[in-house]
Amino acid sequence: MKGIKLLFFADTHLGFDFPVRPRVRKARRGQDFFDNFHRIISHARRSRPDVVVHGGDLFFRSNVPAPVIDKTYNALLEFAETGIPLVLVPGNHERSRLPSSLLLGHPNIHVFDEPKTITLSLSNADVSFSGFPFQRHDVRARFPAILGQTGWSDAEADLRLLCFHQAVEGATVGPGNFTFRNGTDVIRMRDIPAEFHAALSGHIHRRQTLTARHATGATPVIYPGSTERTSFAERDEEKGFCELEFTFDASTVSWRLAQRFISLPARPMRDIVLPAHKDIISWKALVRDQLSRLPERAVVRFKPSPGSNDGPPPCDVVSALSALVPEGMIVQFSRAFFSRTRTATA
Repeated sequence: MKGIKLLFFADTHLGFDFPVRPRVRKARRGQDFFDNFHRIISHARRSRPDVVVHGGDLFFRSNVPAPVIDKTYNALLEFAETGIPLVLVPGNHERSRLPSSLLLGHPNIHVFDEPKTITLSLSNADVSFSGFPFQRHDVRARFPAILGQTGWSDAEADLRLLCFHQAVEGATVGPGNFTFRNGTDVIRMRDIPAEFHAALSGHIHRRQTLTARHATGATPVIYPGSTERTSFAERDEEKGFCELEFTFDASTVSWRLAQRFISLPARPMRDIVLPAHKDIISWKALVRDQLSRLPERAVVRFKPSPGSNDGPPPCDVVSALSALVPEGMIVQFSRAFFSRTRTATA
């Protein structure tokens, strides 16, 4: 029995900032998400894993324009034609179901549209994938019952993998390292059965591996993270996908897991803080100086310095600052910039 090679990615959020008929001509981020999606698919074509798993949030929302759906599903269909199975978990952004399409009926495409177990014969081993679409409404209490609905314990398999799109106890997010612990939307580690050799999950955008410890061993819970930065909370996070290799050790009668993380290009994100009590001329000089130091493809966010104010800035200030940003950069304004408590004077 040789090793099982698996490519795992999640949270591609395709369709984000990708208007089909844009009414305003400006730099957008939508193609960045598609570019990284295609980089992963191309890598899988070259490396030929035994199976590819997407951990959820394939799209950025449930109501996706038809051209975005077609663009995505055609890529998946072309990949499925290579003979490599593809397993998909619907996420929260898709409201727990992928847009329907005949293309998803390909025999190499497997979707967790309900709690179930899919068993695939891969490299002379039977591998079971047990999973379910994203669950709202107290998944913490309901998780054991939902897992039971998959029929995982009845499936005969050499290797058992659990697939979902949820927050698990101990996962961390954001610059403040917020840790999920006791919420009703958080799965308890102790509820993950020891019989699973790994749990594969999307939903948490920071790459990390947690461990569900049992009396008989440990089950890794793997988050590959998102494939692009979706917010400034992810500005310092590396983005990419995982290659996993499960190797059976006959001497210990157990599976060993080796992980490899492969980085993808991600947009740099930078803040430009505008001092209070400065006029527009001073602001523009500061902005020109700081923009000259930033990467060409940066996402630039204007923020006021903490403190003060007498109302939001006039539209001509927003336009003037936006006009300074070079083509190819993305410009944003923080919510605080428009707060009525801002004290900078324009």
